[in-house]
Amino acid sequence: MVHKTKGIVLRTVKYGETSVIVTIFTELFGLQSYLVNGVRTNKPKSGSKAALFQPASMLDLVIYHQETKNLNRLKEFSWNHLYQHIFSDVITHAVALFMIELLQKCLKQPEANPDLYYFMEDALTGLDQSGEKARANFPLFFALHLAGFFGLRIDDNYSEKRSYLDLQEGYFTEEKPGHPHYLENPLSEISSHLLKIMQPDELAGLPLNKEKRRLLLMAYEDFYSMHITGFTALKTLPVLRTILEEG
Repeated sequence: MVHKTKGIVLRTVKYGETSVIVTIFTELFGLQSYLVNGVRTNKPKSGSKAALFQPASMLDLVIYHQETKNLNRLKEFSWNHLYQHIFSDVITHAVALFMIELLQKCLKQPEANPDLYYFMEDALTGLDQSGEKARANFPLFFALHLAGFFGLRIDDNYSEKRSYLDLQEGYFTEEKPGHPHYLENPLSEISSHLLKIMQPDELAGLPLNKEKRRLLLMAYEDFYSMHITGFTALKTLPVLRTILEEG
């Protein structure tokens, strides 16, 4: 059957001489893979079509969908949203690629999850519109809030007494955990602040230096690796750390 849906591109792989296989997180069907023919040629028009399938692209799609097939086809595709900075600014692009990779590592089954889809839409457009200070803290905000869509939301019960964030259990505790997977002040308190933030522009008011960001990103990657089956090291994280070193 033919369906109209929106989608966010996660990954594109060359197929044959002119085609690609593109992995897309769709509004209607969740994680899906599609064969797209004839977008990889030297003709200018075709070149512009290939540009649509960059990771983080938001597209309007008309798709042939069969539940029994692992690989379907795209009938039509066009831009749903044109970014101002994600594809042109090095730092913003690096943050977007981190977000896309983290999402892809968490998605396991091709099932609809519209709430997660709308969160991703809002997160990517929020990143695209964010200023320099908010952008530097965006990966931390995203990593903590994405977790909730996979049943991993950390309970924000931080207080002066409960100042240890137990990453294994997902809550703040009074006593130091008997394992190495935890954060203490000031990183635990910063995590509590990040959990309270609902709008990306609020991130600008959270003053962090590069060392705190580095330690938090490492801790959050550790958190995901403990709770998501088959989770492997993020390839985008070393690049992101290097780019965000200023601040």
